[in-house]
Amino acid sequence: MKTIKGPAIFLAQFAGDAAPFNTLDSITTWAAGLGYKGVQIPSWDARLFDLAKAADSQDYCDEVLGLLAGKGLTLTELSTHLQGQLVAVHPAYDAQFDGFAAEHVRGNPVARQQWAVEQMHLAARASRRLGLTTHASFSGALAWPYIYPWPQRPAGLVEDAFDELARRWKPILDVFDENGVDIGYEIHPGEDLHDGVTFEMFLERVGNHPRANILYDPSHFVLQQLDYLAFLDIYHERVKCFHVKDAEFRPNGRSGVYGGYQRWVDRPGRFRSLGDGQVDFAQIFSKMAQYDFAGWAVLEWECALKHPEQGAAEGAPFIAKHIIRVTDHAFDDFAAGGSDRALNARIMGIG
Repeated sequence: MKTIKGPAIFLAQFAGDAAPFNTLDSITTWAAGLGYKGVQIPSWDARLFDLAKAADSQDYCDEVLGLLAGKGLTLTELSTHLQGQLVAVHPAYDAQFDGFAAEHVRGNPVARQQWAVEQMHLAARASRRLGLTTHASFSGALAWPYIYPWPQRPAGLVEDAFDELARRWKPILDVFDENGVDIGYEIHPGEDLHDGVTFEMFLERVGNHPRANILYDPSHFVLQQLDYLAFLDIYHERVKCFHVKDAEFRPNGRSGVYGGYQRWVDRPGRFRSLGDGQVDFAQIFSKMAQYDFAGWAVLEWECALKHPEQGAAEGAPFIAKHIIRVTDHAFDDFAAGGSDRALNARIMGIG
């Protein structure tokens, strides 16, 4: 069995224009000071990382890795959540997602999608240069506006949407395969890949592509009321990335899963800082150990109540406490009697 690596932290929610959150050097010094051993870097944030340069310059990648190593940190994954989202955007969300793209392709959905695909290609090459074997992203969505079957969906609408999603992603997955990197799609509401069923629909359409995998984040399953422990039993072979994020679901007589269009703090389902929600992390980390998850436990901090710096400070020891140092021998080895075929036959009464 393998011992999960960590604690690590996803830097996206903490990056900003004020020190120490405005450069890779300063934000990683901050993270290391809190006890984190790894960082997941958002590839779209130019304050921290130059994706195009990393794709083509080994010297730049070595410089990034050296900077991290000097602080006792490891790069866990690059993230293209924003670019992956733009691989597939339903027209209903054009205006909302335009801000995720480079300025020169905004207002032009075709150019924006082509830009997103090229960003994914850059991320595959950059990941290889950085010595990474996993990558975190979103799938985007063409069918999400039709998540609730009213008005009645035209026959074949969902199937056609997933056919198109697979058509767009299959060449990207091939590029990641050429670079020896798995994509962990974060299973997330708002994405077409938002639960096990939809992941299977996509996986079938990309021919069970070996690079089409899962970023596991139990908080999104709490908000959907999906069994996040059973999910690991079913899909553990495809789980390549792990966001450690907490959530709670407290339905009431006025609102439930859909949230009543309320702000996050008032919704029955809301994200919480680690340890403040309902996720059973003891069982999750046990299953990760059981299934030999070889990756990193990465804090993704989101909370409607707590300050992010408090959440980050509490996150490292929380994760460290839950990491299971797996055993290298069975607990009852002391009572083992060795192998004796004659004894076995005598015990079973066979000749």
